[in-house]
Amino acid sequence: MENKNTIKYFIYARKSSESDEKQVQSIDDQILVMNGIAKSYGFKIVDIISESKSAKEPHGRPEFEKMIERFQKGEAQGVLVWKIDRLSRNPIDSATIQWFLQKGVIASIRTPDREYRPEDNALLLSVESSMANQYIRDLSTNVKRGLKSKLEKGWMPCTAPLGYLNTKTEIRGENYIIKDTERFDLIRKGWDLLLTGNYNVVQVMRKLNEWGFRTRAWKRRGNKPLAKSTVYKIFNNVFYAGIIPYKDLYVQGKHDTMITIEEFDRVQVLLGKKGKPRPHNYEYAYTGQIVCGDCGGVVSATFKEKIIKKTNKLQSYILYYCICARKHSDKCPDQKHYTNSDKIDEKIEKELISLTILPEFKDWALAIIAEKNDEEITNRTKIYETQQKAVNETQKQIDNLTQLRLKDMIDDDEYTKEKTRLKNELALLRTKMKGTEERADNWLKLTEQTFEFACYAHKAFMFGDIQTKREILGTISRLNSTLKDHILNVTKVEWLVPIEKQYPLIKEKYDAFELKNKHNPQRQKDAFASLSPLMRSRRDLNPQPPT
Repeated sequence: MENKNTIKYFIYARKSSESDEKQVQSIDDQILVMNGIAKSYGFKIVDIISESKSAKEPHGRPEFEKMIERFQKGEAQGVLVWKIDRLSRNPIDSATIQWFLQKGVIASIRTPDREYRPEDNALLLSVESSMANQYIRDLSTNVKRGLKSKLEKGWMPCTAPLGYLNTKTEIRGENYIIKDTERFDLIRKGWDLLLTGNYNVVQVMRKLNEWGFRTRAWKRRGNKPLAKSTVYKIFNNVFYAGIIPYKDLYVQGKHDTMITIEEFDRVQVLLGKKGKPRPHNYEYAYTGQIVCGDCGGVVSATFKEKIIKKTNKLQSYILYYCICARKHSDKCPDQKHYTNSDKIDEKIEKELISLTILPEFKDWALAIIAEKNDEEITNRTKIYETQQKAVNETQKQIDNLTQLRLKDMIDDDEYTKEKTRLKNELALLRTKMKGTEERADNWLKLTEQTFEFACYAHKAFMFGDIQTKREILGTISRLNSTLKDHILNVTKVEWLVPIEKQYPLIKEKYDAFELKNKHNPQRQKDAFASLSPLMRSRRDLNPQPPT
């Protein structure tokens, strides 16, 4: 083993942050202490190595990597450090140091508190290195938790942008963001200039600098006129509209807003490619329900914004398009262009108008159907009794068949074949009986739903939200609707077709009765009853329930 005085040492000093304003223990202080130890013990110092890098990730410190290589070359056999965690806070670099110490490549690691040598128990250095690694992991977890908590409270967990200031009067983690009274109004004027459309970013920058704008003064930077890159950052930052952009999150903030969200969106359009529009999670009413009329491909949608020059206002559009046409124009050449959602809405509205009935007619029709329901019950009862009789008869045949087999009047093959036929017949009869029961329970209810939809669907479509429009299109369309040449084609479900075909004729007679008999309720009722045959064809009016 080498004598302590023959060991050559590196002094290694490190601070975690690259910023001059953020220091835990300054490099100069570390070097001063290490030099004092070297002088006291008469150590020979080969080199003083220092860097401002974090040690939480491996291979992120160039000077440390060079020092490891110099150990391998034998330039030094020891290292003086302030603490073990200055050498490493991650298991990869810690393992390298421990391995070098174990093999004797490093003969001594010195701190102000103790010395680590190859003959020492390896467990001690391993534990201290692991503690340093765990400390950085715990610190990372605590910091992330604190940042998340602050974000959830509606405050940006980092340095406020120009025009705002971070308070420093509250306890740690409870500071918030306030207006910078010196710069807030000036930056707002910059937004106003850009919103007029008469100034570009460079012109706005020059105006602000002419008005005396200077950036915030820090210890070694700031207090300078605006640069073009800084102005772009301002106009691309949705924070000024009240939304906090943090990593992949966008949270509604509690700070005072400088502009409205509409003004921010308009500025992004004015900036063009250099603008960064805020992320939109748009829901499109008809995606998944429309296919291309040419190639059968999926029809998707997109959101676009444009400044209308005549009005100088921001206009929004939702446009539908065939995916195949956009990706492979040769596959679907006739569908390259977008279709405005307004055209699709107009087509669906037109279809709904053809299906719409008056509320008075709905009430009258349902009254007639309710009266006819008594006759329907009688008919269903007779059918049900007939079906029950057939079930009983079939069951009796099965019982008789079993008796014949017990008396050896038929063999096994004949018995099995005939019993299988009767069982199948019995199952079919019971299925029909169940259908009759469901018909008795659901017929009137489904008819009411059909008329309710026909009466109010148009109004619900005109004033409803995206989900309502999606459901209405899904209700009237039997299959996916097709989009071709900017025209939507809807294949209506069977249960709505009779309303579309028969209602105009019924409505015409209904109006005539209304005019003729409006002062005589009894005659009006009798006249309405004469139209009941048109309403009694259940198979035509309502063969299937509305979805």
